[in-house]
Amino acid sequence: MVPPLTDDRLDRFEAALHGDLIRPDDDGYDDARAVWNGMIDRHPALIARCAGVADVIEAVTLAREADCPVSVRGGGHNVSGSAVCNDGLVIDCSEMTAVGVDPAARTVWVQAGARWADVDHETGAFGLATPGGVVSDTGVAGLTLGGGIGHLRRKHGLSCDNLRSAEVVTADGEFVTASATSHADLFWALRGSGGGVGVVTAFEFDCHPVGPEVATCFTFYPGDRATECLQAYREFTATAPDEVSTLTSTGVMYDPDLFPPGVVDETKFAVMGCYAGDPETGERALAPLRELADPIADYSGVRQYVDFQQLLDADYPEGMRYYWKSLYLDGLPDSAIDRIAYWAEAAPSRLSTVDVWHLGGAIGRIGAAESAFAGRHAPFLLGVEANWKDPTADDENVAWVRDCLDDMRQFSDGSVYLNFPGFFEEGEAMRRTTFGPAYERLVEVEETYDPTGVFGRQTGAGAGAEASESDPE
Repeated sequence: MVPPLTDDRLDRFEAALHGDLIRPDDDGYDDARAVWNGMIDRHPALIARCAGVADVIEAVTLAREADCPVSVRGGGHNVSGSAVCNDGLVIDCSEMTAVGVDPAARTVWVQAGARWADVDHETGAFGLATPGGVVSDTGVAGLTLGGGIGHLRRKHGLSCDNLRSAEVVTADGEFVTASATSHADLFWALRGSGGGVGVVTAFEFDCHPVGPEVATCFTFYPGDRATECLQAYREFTATAPDEVSTLTSTGVMYDPDLFPPGVVDETKFAVMGCYAGDPETGERALAPLRELADPIADYSGVRQYVDFQQLLDADYPEGMRYYWKSLYLDGLPDSAIDRIAYWAEAAPSRLSTVDVWHLGGAIGRIGAAESAFAGRHAPFLLGVEANWKDPTADDENVAWVRDCLDDMRQFSDGSVYLNFPGFFEEGEAMRRTTFGPAYERLVEVEETYDPTGVFGRQTGAGAGAEASESDPE
């Protein structure tokens, strides 16, 4: 750590914590600094594993006094690297995982270290859900603060759209509750800015009746039919009801358990999604997506919503190497479809994909000025996921994502989904482009609640900064 901290000050800090203070010489240090993305290899000076709000207040106070880099870790599903800083303090909320449901009010209260599987387990007991992502291992904090695009998005909106309130420790150590009627400017920023204005210790969400069973689509087609499948998908989305939220993936998607030897190494086109309503109606609504061409495999059907939320978990194991970027697309013309097919074939890893997410519906019915989230204008999101295992292949996989994005900017205004951001060090120019006119408003909120830049000492680090969707976080 940097001055003015003394050993005595650190001892007093450690004594005040109900959680653990982890230092570089401690046995558990390497495990504590590791996050889900195996590419992230940072060495903080201290990790404060907080047991509750009081610990967070102590940690924020220490960071402010130390004038040192600080990062905030929630559920730990970190793709951008912002959850762990070098030579500074990690405020680790990963042990704060309580979830409480009020079924009568249809709300759920969630601590900052919880993951979506924790939330789904509790809300599902009452036939309720709040929109999460598409991987249940994703952290609630990072996903929500970056927006939160998931399987319920077109019917019930983003994760941040369903946020009723957030409990926040600000840079001066004050504990506040932000909502539409209290600290409204802070609440606006928390809904889609990616964080950076305090440490959110708990979230309160609206819930909706979902399931317990939903109609789902999960169909794979030959890669040489990807272009015509994407064209047919574009036509399907033009009239799809809001209950239908779907995405497509193009890539090898290597999995010997899912595909026979003859196709396991070949490029494939997949479409996945669900219907947020009556399962029988949903099966009819999703049927055209199962007939885009002759499928290689079709795992569609009516299943428990909670199970559907976990369907992709095994595809994103902890410790693998990930580099994800994104662009909001102005549309899906034939020329964009051709380039998507090209870049999917060019991927250096058999685990990487180029994805298209259908947006609109409830996402677009919230005014652009009502939250910091910047993607409401777009009909589609392009996600470019490099997923690989070999550390010696880092450069070629990162280069593939960047080259693809450079090419695809011709179909975009350049704004991005903050849960698929690349590395957090790339962030400031990206934020200016993404937020546009709202960027200055966001800066004003940051200056109001963090005038000395406690959470700005590591670019991109802030409340729940570990977004990913898989965004994952």
